[in-house]
Amino acid sequence: MAVVVNMPRLSDTMEEGVVAKWLKKVGDKVEEGDILAEIETDKATMEFESFNEGTLLHIGVQEGETSPVDSLLAIIGEKGEDISSLLSKNSNKEEEKSAEKSTSNISIPENVQIISMPRLSDTMEEGTVSSWLKKVGDSVEEGDILAEIETDKATMEFESFYEGTLLHIGVGEGESAPVDSLLAVIGPKGTNISTVIEAQASGSLQTNQKEEKTEQEKEVSAMPEANSQETTSKADKNTDRIFASPLAKKIAKEKGINLASLKGSGENGRIVKKDVENYQPSKIAATSEISKSTPVAAFAPAGEEASKEVKNSQMRKVIAKRLAESKFSAPHYYLTIELNMDNAIASRKTINSLPDTKVSFNDMVVKACAMALKKHPQVNTTWNGDTTRYNKHVHMGVAVAVDEGLVVPVLKFTDQMSLTQIGSAVKDLAGRARSKKITPNEMEGSTFTVSNLGMFGIQEFTSIINQPNSAILSVGAIEQKPIVKDGQIVVGNMMKITLACDHRTVDGATGAQFLQTVRSFIENPVTMLA
Repeated sequence: MAVVVNMPRLSDTMEEGVVAKWLKKVGDKVEEGDILAEIETDKATMEFESFNEGTLLHIGVQEGETSPVDSLLAIIGEKGEDISSLLSKNSNKEEEKSAEKSTSNISIPENVQIISMPRLSDTMEEGTVSSWLKKVGDSVEEGDILAEIETDKATMEFESFYEGTLLHIGVGEGESAPVDSLLAVIGPKGTNISTVIEAQASGSLQTNQKEEKTEQEKEVSAMPEANSQETTSKADKNTDRIFASPLAKKIAKEKGINLASLKGSGENGRIVKKDVENYQPSKIAATSEISKSTPVAAFAPAGEEASKEVKNSQMRKVIAKRLAESKFSAPHYYLTIELNMDNAIASRKTINSLPDTKVSFNDMVVKACAMALKKHPQVNTTWNGDTTRYNKHVHMGVAVAVDEGLVVPVLKFTDQMSLTQIGSAVKDLAGRARSKKITPNEMEGSTFTVSNLGMFGIQEFTSIINQPNSAILSVGAIEQKPIVKDGQIVVGNMMKITLACDHRTVDGATGAQFLQTVRSFIENPVTMLA
């Protein structure tokens, strides 16, 4: 059955979008997760993926054309399906909207602003309010953080683009709501907004948004949380917010430390991780804190079963969905080889002896894979059903563990970067991922992924392919072990790497040849410096 795909709201202030480029044409087969088009919003140009599968039957907005949010973008259905009724229905719907606007819409009172649940990632369908940093009646300045909103990819701080008083909260803490639903209302203190809320619910509200902000003014800073419901910032008795990093809040919660008793060493007195870890309470204070924070029967008696239900975060649910889709749709197979890291160790030592230079073994692996992908383009592909997309660019995804799961920052055009550039970029992206400051846009577009658990002492493992990639490389630890060299048993520094391949796009011989090329680069690092 054919489905209508509407122009999505890809940013919290987006009112219309421009189709920069269609990546599918009428008649093409579409799989769930395929990129349909590149859509230019008020903030950036973003890839828009399909949540449906079938054949692209109709394109409603041509390249370069502008269309309002929720207008007809495309229709996907079965090949040859009659969609005339859908087109007619959509035309009537647009006429009804115009009629409603001219006759039945209720205008918003002057200076009152309706805040809708923003679409903070391209695949976000609903958001969960982790915490409100303002309460009804509070004064709000432009740029103030209103709430922490959990998307399908991260928990992000959502700032206000308006000033006034917070008159209404439409989604409570811990509650979820679809994109574009009523999140909050801001306006002059004492304004009666009962009719506004009723009109919003019925869809007859006529908005009167302020002029567009500049790109910098509208930017929302990404702040993923480890457990958003447990790291909500709390106010003291005077309702002053305690400024602490998400990680500091989490550690304090786990240790039962009252943040109000700490002095922050961060910017503007912000409490950071080291402040919590270095906290040394007095014996009396410590005893008091333990008695307050430790629940009765913290440990279950022997022989008694105990469990606790913890609500899955949006990030965890999406990770589960994506990995299951990958594992059960792509026929995985695995290839493992062992590398001699003696030369790599010596080269890294020489490189890192240079001033202001720091390169890790993982940086070498990333560089080697990027160069190998140019020699083996079959591995740098995407399965699209009837077609296979060969990516001429190399965008390397680097898996990074965060408290709540796993994120994959992406290094764009990695094959054109030097080892030191890769090192700096990985350090920056991974650092911002762990400190909750990476944006969804920086985690999209990979063509190949590297996952490294060697730092945890894992010798060998297999990964699930990060679709739409065709392969992912798993990197183990470097171990000293006896090897045979020139007929003699000597101690060698060995490392195992495993390539997981999608058999639809990468045959066994192709995967094996790719690994041999990676080995030649890593075992002879000088070849990567040419």
